[in-house]
Amino acid sequence: MINFNQNNLDKSTSPYLQQHKDNPIHWQEWSTEVLAHAKKNHKIILASIGYATCHWCHVMAQEAFSNKEIAQFLNQHFVCIKIDREQRPDIDHYFMNFCQKTQGGGGWPLNVFLAADQKPFLAVTYVPPTPRYGLPGFLDLLQHVKQSYNQHADHVPAYPNHTHQQEKQDDITEQDLITEIKAHFGGAGFTPGPQFPPHNTLLFFLSWYEQHKENNNTDIKDILEKILEAMAKGGLHDHLQGGFYRYCVDESWTIPHFEKMLYDQAMHLWVYSLAYKILKKQAYKTIAEKIITCLEDSYKDSYASNLYYAAHDADTDHHEGSTYVWDAAELQQHLTKDDVTEEEYRQFQQVYILDALGQNVEGKTHLIKRTNAFLPDIEKKLLQLRKKRKQPFTDKKYVTSWNALAGIGLLMAYRHCDIDVAKVKAKLLFSNILAQHYREGIVHHSSYNGKLQPGEFLEDYATVLLLATYLYEETDEDSEDKELKDLIAALYAQLQKFHNRQRTKSGQWIESKNNDFMEIPAQTYDHPTPSSASLASMAKRRAEIILEKGIPGKEYETADAGEEYKQPLQHDFYNLIIFMKHWHIIHTPQKIKWKQLPANSIQIYCSNHSGKIQDCYQHKCVEYRDEKQLITELFRVI
Repeated sequence: MINFNQNNLDKSTSPYLQQHKDNPIHWQEWSTEVLAHAKKNHKIILASIGYATCHWCHVMAQEAFSNKEIAQFLNQHFVCIKIDREQRPDIDHYFMNFCQKTQGGGGWPLNVFLAADQKPFLAVTYVPPTPRYGLPGFLDLLQHVKQSYNQHADHVPAYPNHTHQQEKQDDITEQDLITEIKAHFGGAGFTPGPQFPPHNTLLFFLSWYEQHKENNNTDIKDILEKILEAMAKGGLHDHLQGGFYRYCVDESWTIPHFEKMLYDQAMHLWVYSLAYKILKKQAYKTIAEKIITCLEDSYKDSYASNLYYAAHDADTDHHEGSTYVWDAAELQQHLTKDDVTEEEYRQFQQVYILDALGQNVEGKTHLIKRTNAFLPDIEKKLLQLRKKRKQPFTDKKYVTSWNALAGIGLLMAYRHCDIDVAKVKAKLLFSNILAQHYREGIVHHSSYNGKLQPGEFLEDYATVLLLATYLYEETDEDSEDKELKDLIAALYAQLQKFHNRQRTKSGQWIESKNNDFMEIPAQTYDHPTPSSASLASMAKRRAEIILEKGIPGKEYETADAGEEYKQPLQHDFYNLIIFMKHWHIIHTPQKIKWKQLPANSIQIYCSNHSGKIQDCYQHKCVEYRDEKQLITELFRVI
C-alpha cells in the first residue's frame, strides 16, 4: 500500500525520478493505485514530465520543486506524479499533444493538470517560482488552478485519444517530395532557427540520390554535403570525443545544447556511414569511427551489462556546457609548452577557430572547426585534459529501442565503411538486448540497476525486429539462418498486437499495451528519431520479405501497399519505406561483399535456392549466372 503522505520516488527505476526523491513534494509514480487515490479524494493531479538530462527540468527542480511553500500547497491540494518521458513515451506523447494543441507549443518539463478523472485541462512547461520572464510564479499559478477547478470541476471536457494522431497529410508524388525538400533548404539546414540534425531526411535523401546521381542531380549532392559538413565541423560535434550533442540553438550550427543522447549517436552513425558509401568522402568514415569510439568510451560500463547508457546531461554543477568549453589562454598554455607543442598549436589554429569568433560561449571557446580535418594526437591530448574536469551526470538506464538503433548504426558502419569490429559489436549488442530485455516473450522497454521496467511499447518491438532483419542479412550458415529467422517470425507475430484493426478505425499502430494508460495511436512524426509507427512499418515490411510472405518480384507490395509519400521533414523515415519499392532484393547462396552492392539493397542468404543468384527489382525477378554478372548489372541500373 502506498503512503501518499511522503515522496516515494526513492523506489523508482528511473534516474530522472530519483533526481526528485529529496524534493519536499509528495511525488508518486504513475500507477492505477495513485490515479484511483486522486479520484477517490477528488484531487487535482499534477503530472510533471521530464527526463534526466533535461536542463530546464533541473532548473525547475532546483527552484519551484525544492520550495517548501510550494510543496506544502501541492501536498495539501494535489496528487503529484512524476513521469520519465523516456520510460513512458505513450503518456508523454498524449500530454505533449494536448499541450501543443492548447498552448501552441511545448517542451520539457511538461506540467499537466488533470481533473480527478484524468482529463487534462491545463498544460505548461517551465514556470519560475516567482514571476519573471513574463511568466507567473508557480505558486500563483497553482492557486489559480485550484480556484478555477473548484468552480468548473464538473465541466472539464474530455481530450480524446484520437487527436494525438498526426493531422492527416495529403499524399505527395516522389518528384514533388524532392522539390519540396530542396525548397526548404536554407543554406545550412532545412528549417530556420535552432538546428536539429535531420537524420531521417538525410537517410531518405541519400538513398534517393544514390539511385538518381547519374541524372545530373548536383544540387541534391550539394545540399547533402553542406548539411553533413556543417554538422561535422560546427558546434554540434564533440570533436575531441567523437559524439554529437542534441541540437544547436542557432541557425549556423555553432552553439549546441550540450545534452548527448544515445539515439543521436545511433542515427548519426547510420547517416555518416551511408554518406560515406554514397558520397565517398573519407571524413565521413572517420566520423563514423569516432562515434563508435565515443559509444565505447562514454556510453558503456565494461563491468555492467554491455548495453549502452541513455544519455549525458548538458549541465555540470548547474552550468550548461562547462565541461566542454575552454579558456583561450588554457588552450595556448597546453599547446605551447615547448617547440613540439608550439607546432601543435599552429596546427590547431589552422583547423580550429580560436580568434574572437571562437570565444562563443560567455567568453569561452566551444571548439568548432574551420575545415573538416582531424588532429588525432592533439585532440586526444585535449580530451585527456578534459576528462580530468568534473563530468556531467550520466543517465545510466538502458533503453531497448535506442540500443537497437545503435545496433543498426553499427551494422551500417560495418557494411558501408568496412569497419569489421562494428559487426562484432552489433551482434554482441543484439545478444545482450535479448538476454537482458527479452523475457518470456516480452520485450521490455528499459532497465536500471538490473531492474526491468514493466509495460510494452511499439518502438521496442519494432526496433528489435528491425535490427534482427539487418542481422539476418549477415547470416551465412543454415543453423544461424534458421535460428534468426525463427526469432524474426516470433517478433513479427508479437508486433501485430500493436496493429489492431478492430480497435482502431484505420488499422493504425498503437503506441503501447499498458494496463495503466489508454491505447493511443502511435507517433508518426519522424523527428529526431524514426517514429514508432514508421519503425514498425519498416520492420514489418523487411520481416515479410525475409519470411517470404510476399509474391516473388512484388515483395514490397505488403498489406501496406498503396501507401504514398507524405509531407517531407515530418515523415521522411516513412518516405524511405515507400522508396524501398525501388530497392534490390538479392537472393544468393553465399554472401556478396556489401561494398560491391548498392546501398539500396537487401541481401538474403538462401541455400535452398539451388545455388541461384537472383535479383528482384521493379516487380521482376532476374537470375544471373554468377556474382560478376549480377554486380555489373546492379551498377548499370544505378
